Amino acid sequence: MTDFAALLQPDRGQPARTIEVVRPEDYATWLAGQPPRTRALLAAAQVTGKAGNRAILPGDDPEQWSALLVCDEPESSPWRIASQSEVLPEGTYRLKSGPLGAAGLGWLLGQHRFDRYKKVDPQGPRVLLTGEPARIEETVRLAAAVAKVRDLVNLGASDLGPAELEGEAEALAARHGATLTVTRGDALAQGYPMIHTVGAAATRERAPRLIELEWGAADAPRVAIIGKGVCFDSGGLDLKPSSAMRLMKKDMGGAAHALALAELVMAAGLKLRLHLLIPAVENAVSAAAFRPGDVLRTRARLTVENTNTDAEGRLILGDALTKAGEAKPGLILDFATLTGAARVALGPDLPATFANDETLAADLLAAGEAVHDPLWRLPLWRGYDEMLKSDIADMVNAPDGGFAGSITAALFLQRFVPAGTPWAHLDTFAWRPTPKPARPKGGEALGLRAAWEVLKARFG
Repeated sequence: MTDFAALLQPDRGQPARTIEVVRPEDYATWLAGQPPRTRALLAAAQVTGKAGNRAILPGDDPEQWSALLVCDEPESSPWRIASQSEVLPEGTYRLKSGPLGAAGLGWLLGQHRFDRYKKVDPQGPRVLLTGEPARIEETVRLAAAVAKVRDLVNLGASDLGPAELEGEAEALAARHGATLTVTRGDALAQGYPMIHTVGAAATRERAPRLIELEWGAADAPRVAIIGKGVCFDSGGLDLKPSSAMRLMKKDMGGAAHALALAELVMAAGLKLRLHLLIPAVENAVSAAAFRPGDVLRTRARLTVENTNTDAEGRLILGDALTKAGEAKPGLILDFATLTGAARVALGPDLPATFANDETLAADLLAAGEAVHDPLWRLPLWRGYDEMLKSDIADMVNAPDGGFAGSITAALFLQRFVPAGTPWAHLDTFAWRPTPKPARPKGGEALGLRAAWEVLKARFG
């Protein structure tokens, strides 16, 4: 993991080169105030004042150069100077004017590299000085949380199965003095039949399990965080085509978000009783695989007619939600790479957000906007609840027809949430298909920072 703490330091007047940020609409005025040599250099470099233009500006001697960035991002954006940390040489920098604000996050993440499988050319650190030292610790923790999600999602399934997810939770519990409980084998089959059934086709080394972590004062408000941990999704007997299977190493992206959010909660010492639950499975194909038409029993004593083995995420989450609800939490949040329908509706950037509580929904949407981690609410439309009807069981897991796929999946999950318990479900992509500054192609935390802002505001 990148040593983010070394890259963001208090400004005590130490030597540093400056980064000057100019908005496009202010560029002509700014340029008019520059000396002739600077104007000549910018003209030769074809810097026109368009957002994204950048240049190195000369000083009075070779060591006194500074950096220019033309940027249309607001001061509240964490990505405002993110591109600079990727391209500037090793050294120490400060903004020429104005507060750093949230931009420290993008500066840190711009220097993070996933190098597990490919050699990355080493680059020296680019240190940023800030006049807001009180923000450093949280910014570093947040960068580490985002990087953790990215790294876990980027891992190949051969290196990240249910056992490795358990290892991540075990290390997390050890760092923060939390209690870890793992249910597998016969106990899983009896207590969490849907988790057991979905993961039954995997090899013994990749056997299914429910991973639980508890932390915090017993009398504090209880919060459950749940993450879908399908470490690889072949689709089961309803086998995915190769094009759809290509990225299914990322089907544990919900678990990655949940682990990262739990670490933020514990590191900050929020005043809550945390219950982290990760149902971890591989949806494989073998003689032990569950079949279309099977009727599954659940921890909630409901029955589910399985109409599609590729709609397995909602099954394992159903048992985890039931377990979470038994402890009577005041809030449940779940993260899952659940449906392709959410991506068809909203694309890769916007997690489809469902909530049964208006205040919680409003808080999540407002937090997402404030920290530039946007969410988009979709309805728990009761009119579609009848799509889950089964002729032989209490419900189906995947209605025929394909209409409103993300909504019917959320309605399925809602049946396992205790009545009156505030709950939000984030159907996140956990992947960035095209790169942006400090946001490379690959695994991505989407919805993590918004959820963290809500928990911090409520329990900090």
